[in-house]
Amino acid sequence: MRTELCERLGIEHPIIGFTPSEHVAAAISKAGGLGVLGCVRFNDAAELDAVLDWMDANTGGKPYGVDIVMPAKIPTEGTQLDLDKLIPEEHKAFVERTLRELGVPELPGDTEERAGVLGWLHSVARSHVEVALKHPIKLIANALGSPPIDVIEQAHAHGVPVAALAGKAEHARRHVDNGVDFVVAQGYEAGGHTGEIASMVLLPEIADAVDVPVLAAGGIGSGRQMAAALALGASGVWMGSLWLATEEYLRTMPSSEAMQSALVAATSSDTVRTRIYTGKPARLLKTRWTEAWEAPGAPKPLPMPLQNLLVSHAHNRLHEANDPGLVSMPAGQIIGRVDRIRPVAEIMAELLAGYEEALERLEKTR
Repeated sequence: MRTELCERLGIEHPIIGFTPSEHVAAAISKAGGLGVLGCVRFNDAAELDAVLDWMDANTGGKPYGVDIVMPAKIPTEGTQLDLDKLIPEEHKAFVERTLRELGVPELPGDTEERAGVLGWLHSVARSHVEVALKHPIKLIANALGSPPIDVIEQAHAHGVPVAALAGKAEHARRHVDNGVDFVVAQGYEAGGHTGEIASMVLLPEIADAVDVPVLAAGGIGSGRQMAAALALGASGVWMGSLWLATEEYLRTMPSSEAMQSALVAATSSDTVRTRIYTGKPARLLKTRWTEAWEAPGAPKPLPMPLQNLLVSHAHNRLHEANDPGLVSMPAGQIIGRVDRIRPVAEIMAELLAGYEEALERLEKTR
């Protein structure tokens, strides 16, 4: 299972695994794919630098990449206090009332709370790029499409290719015009920020629209789905949700048992696409928290990054509540395939075996 992508990135299998966990990312790379570490959780550049030092020492010399969250247009930014003043009081009251009605406990007094908004700010994302380029990364991906052209040029100056997510063919063409090297065609089924076109329709449209390698994302969790993606024109696959249900994930996020329990119990119908997580459409696990935002009288989500700032404290409380019914977590429809928590290497082996079986099945139809 080798494509042009393998040669470009120096990997054995055209499987790109996005994850906020350095332990998962390292395991994906060691298993022959490319682990891509999500940087948005790092509010401090020094913290990211230390984690990338760990990646350098624990990937066995195998390549890895990073994922940033940076809009192409440079926004006007203030401090967190300035942004907080822009949040309507009615939204703050709704969040507090909802947490109370759901029985979500306050955080313990000794909890070190993360200010979730900072990692979504443009200036912080730029610091992520600067730190990452000091390490031997093999890819920078941007979850919000093309990063600014000067950032693309900065990466290219270090010999690092850039990938950008696209939900429409027109977005993909724009990315390539800006200098992006790989396009991630992310279908409606995907977790996190995602568009409105399903992968089966989107992938061939984007593959026909651009002359760079295309990665398929959204609804991919088996070898036969990987084979279908390649048949539709992809050079590889980009997967995220499947890695949430791994043993390695708990090494980075040891208090994620409730989230993993919710994933194992969920079906492919148990997600919802909503703006309540960041202000942009994102697919999340369907829980009592997401249902509260859909109830009559609930306010409309605020634009990014105000919505993320609004719910940052709530997300910390929901996480610490350790209740599968209250999890606030991006996840794609493919979670319906998750039935247990497994090591990354086992999932990778199953993906590759399933791909070979799919090819053998197709060969019999000739």
